[in-house]
Amino acid sequence: MNQPQNIIDKLWAAHEILRREDGQSLLWVDRHYVHEGSFHAFGRLAERGVPVAEPSLTFGVADHYVPTRGSRRDIANPELARMVRQVEENTARHGVKLFGLDDPRQGIVHVVGPEQGLTLPGLLIVCGDSHTSTHGALGAYAFGIGASEVAHVLMTQTIWQKKPPRMRISVDGRASPGVAAKDIVLSIIAHIGADGATRHAIEFAGSAIRALSIEGRLTLCNMSIEAGARCGMVAPDQLTFGYLKGRPYAPEGAAFDRAVEEWSSLKTDADSEFDREVTLDANRIAPIVTWGTSPEDALPIDGSVPDPAREPDEARANYLRGALEYMGIAPGKRLIDIAVDRVFIGSCTNSRIEDLRAAAAVLSGRTSKVPGLVSAGSSLIKMQAEQEGLDRIFLDAGLEWGESGCSMCVGINGDLVAPGERCASTTNRNFRGRQGPGARTHLMSPAMVAAAAVAGHLADVRPMLAGRKV
Repeated sequence: MNQPQNIIDKLWAAHEILRREDGQSLLWVDRHYVHEGSFHAFGRLAERGVPVAEPSLTFGVADHYVPTRGSRRDIANPELARMVRQVEENTARHGVKLFGLDDPRQGIVHVVGPEQGLTLPGLLIVCGDSHTSTHGALGAYAFGIGASEVAHVLMTQTIWQKKPPRMRISVDGRASPGVAAKDIVLSIIAHIGADGATRHAIEFAGSAIRALSIEGRLTLCNMSIEAGARCGMVAPDQLTFGYLKGRPYAPEGAAFDRAVEEWSSLKTDADSEFDREVTLDANRIAPIVTWGTSPEDALPIDGSVPDPAREPDEARANYLRGALEYMGIAPGKRLIDIAVDRVFIGSCTNSRIEDLRAAAAVLSGRTSKVPGLVSAGSSLIKMQAEQEGLDRIFLDAGLEWGESGCSMCVGINGDLVAPGERCASTTNRNFRGRQGPGARTHLMSPAMVAAAAVAGHLADVRPMLAGRKV
């Protein structure tokens, strides 16, 4: 009899070419995404005088360093212009398809891949970006790699990896109105810690996960890395297949039907074992915001920040003191009493059309008390949002409607939070200086960011949604 397997085991076995005595396996890579930061790897190829091994399986995007405000055809910052020019030159030299600034499909790599149907169930996907775990939402085995590994994949279309321990995180029950995928994943990270899934491959399961849209699952898997995981994934289902049908790079016609039949087997067998299991109750999850300098520093919006004086563990107390000092928050302060200076809606975590609609549902007919920027995850999403009139809602509320790209998430493209400013943000990281030197970041869902914009402070979105279509 065949041993029961979980989805992680199945995907690993399907891509393992050989295994060394030290436990390292050589894996075949189905999709390789590159961006401006991949110039180091292309430089390695130039040094050795070798081509990209499988250019048809590599896809480039311009996202991390592109400005989302001002001219993109004539980028004022020469360093940013050079980074964009390099990815254009490198991909052209090696015959790699690029979704560049002149392409109407340009956007963030982790948005463009699923949107174009390049990300498919059962594929092994890598990219020189930690949030490559996003693509696991469609049933792919996807993880971020380092610069030297990017070069190895470009040269060989393979990568050496050690099989990670397997973890299943189940969230059952029904999420309450106003609770989004971002609240679920922040609750998971707060529960298990920022190192709670270190080195693990996670399968997200349970009725609350299956109830999420594909956009919600993308948010969930995107932030699996913030719990220390190697990757996160959701088994594909009818919702996945419906999302992919008709996508430009997805199979068509009879080939799609055959693919669905194959994809349907990508699920965890009954009695399959995991190295670790965690279960949460969706009914107990409320809208969440972070207060500190790690994604695990997350609490329900009706909570108060911790007081180091009440912490018996001295190491933990020192961490709390440092985080609160950096964030400029008094111990024990209620979250809803924390004022914000600006807001940001965007990033590979929360910049899809569902995210923009959620924020617009709160902002419609209201005015933001603080400045802010909204950046769609791709040019196609931006176009769709404008067709739906979402841009007018943001603009009428007093927010800026930018171009697509990583924007204010990472602080390397000119979109920065000023030193000492506090930003309510839909991004995935709140580390010190993540959005700019001295920037103070509070992570939350798009609807919660919109609520903070309207209130001028961290706020519970649920009363603002009363009587509104979400």
